[in-house]
Amino acid sequence: MKLKSKILIIAGSDSSGGAGIQADIKTVTALGSYAMTAITAVTSQNTNGVKSIIPIPAKEISKQIEFTSKDIKPDAVKIGMLHSVEVINAVLKSLNKIRVKKIILDPVMVAKGGTQLIDSLSIKILKSKLMKKVSLITPNIPEAEILTKTKISSANDMIYAAKILMCLGAKNVLIKGGHLKSRIVQDIFLNKNEISVFKNKKIHTKNTHGTGCTLSSAITTYYSCGKTLKKSCGMAIKYVNHSIGTGPRYGKGHGPINHLSTININKKFK
Repeated sequence: MKLKSKILIIAGSDSSGGAGIQADIKTVTALGSYAMTAITAVTSQNTNGVKSIIPIPAKEISKQIEFTSKDIKPDAVKIGMLHSVEVINAVLKSLNKIRVKKIILDPVMVAKGGTQLIDSLSIKILKSKLMKKVSLITPNIPEAEILTKTKISSANDMIYAAKILMCLGAKNVLIKGGHLKSRIVQDIFLNKNEISVFKNKKIHTKNTHGTGCTLSSAITTYYSCGKTLKKSCGMAIKYVNHSIGTGPRYGKGHGPINHLSTININKKFK
């Protein structure tokens, strides 16, 4: 397989491999592109929850972004966990230096087990500065509620929240509907020109660890290869659903999905 594009991932590490940088690398690789990383934090966690979070200094994060991009320029950037104001400001400065136009932001705020991953001041800076810089923001419902200070309990509420995010400076928004109690999952894509709803049957499983990280990395990969944002979202949602449906059932808690669901191993490597 010939590599299709180069992706720089700015995110935290997940020692259990289901989310964060590990899920991002697997996703980008499984979809045929080349993954580079700038690690923002190191976590000790498993499928039952997060034990500890060690932040990487903001200067070191900037070095990772700039030194890597100086040699291999990314076609697109995916941003995940940013845990402090210093880190967000450092990432913004570095993004201005490397000048990549295609940027996808997954506003990671709470781990699957409920651990808070970002403080309130950082959320404020993310809303006022970073959101305006990116091509697309991909919050789930709890994240969208935090960002918009609204309660979301229906698809109409999702659209309303997306419009608030647009007013705050977001160019394109994808709100993920998996947290709503319904048989059909509705993911809503919105910009100033259109509203699109992606509908899929809900897969009932507790093994959904890292789905947000995976989705945003898949969108970034498709987008980096020249597909539109709307098309990239639709294809990425299909990839994630297939990966959930073929999940390996690892761990005692919220287990990982199957990032390799797209790969067929050549006979000579089996």
